[in-house]
Amino acid sequence: MMNAKIPRTTRAIALVLYLGISNVSVAAETPAAVTEDQLAREIVKKADAVRFPQEGFQVDVTITTKHPGDNPDARKYRVLSKGNENAVVMVVEPASERGQIMLMKERDLWMFLPEVSQPVRLALSQRLTGQVANGDLARANFSGDYVPRVLRTDTIDGELYQVLELKAVDRGVTYQKVVYWVKQANTWPYKAEFYSLSNRLLKTCKYENFQNMGGKVRPTRLLMEDALRQGEQSVLEYQKMKLRDLPDKIFTKDYLKKLE
Repeated sequence: MMNAKIPRTTRAIALVLYLGISNVSVAAETPAAVTEDQLAREIVKKADAVRFPQEGFQVDVTITTKHPGDNPDARKYRVLSKGNENAVVMVVEPASERGQIMLMKERDLWMFLPEVSQPVRLALSQRLTGQVANGDLARANFSGDYVPRVLRTDTIDGELYQVLELKAVDRGVTYQKVVYWVKQANTWPYKAEFYSLSNRLLKTCKYENFQNMGGKVRPTRLLMEDALRQGEQSVLEYQKMKLRDLPDKIFTKDYLKKLE
């Protein structure tokens, strides 16, 4: 991997051309740092749209976790999502946990258990399974949860990538910092590094196996690897994505008992 260091002014102009922003006069009148902040937000927003639809959708996710010396553990979930602010995550397998449902409203997250009458409040950063946090599955809204800035441009295998630093808007989001590689040619996400509040690298994620799904080419496989324990990894595989007209009432506590 080679890092191409680009002057701030030149990088700002390149980003304007890259994102297709036509109002060059506005960019010229705006300080380079402010312009780059605006463009960084646009890059993250476009990469979010590559990962998932902005409309209501349903997708099945299989998470396979591997620990050195142990047999792989596979779990299946069905996710209903609408607009990056509302999501329902239903456990499909294992059968012993079927009926467990997570509800996300903005950054509030609850777990509903069949044997418990009241929902349990959860943190987005809490571990769901393996290397996957609750927020990894229930909330994939980088543009809404982080303040981005462009760090540099990297060249990887002959392709240019914008490298961004994403700082959490508050402590309630899944990670406190993300370093994010986005392909310059098409705003496809390539890789992310996730950091704790103490700036410790927790894990890395690679976005793989891009296929047409839900009306757009998206990554259908995510590889998450623990940065602290070698060989610990989780693979998320997305299948059967379809756009759905999901009414707001689905994303309420009273409606969850009607979901199957």
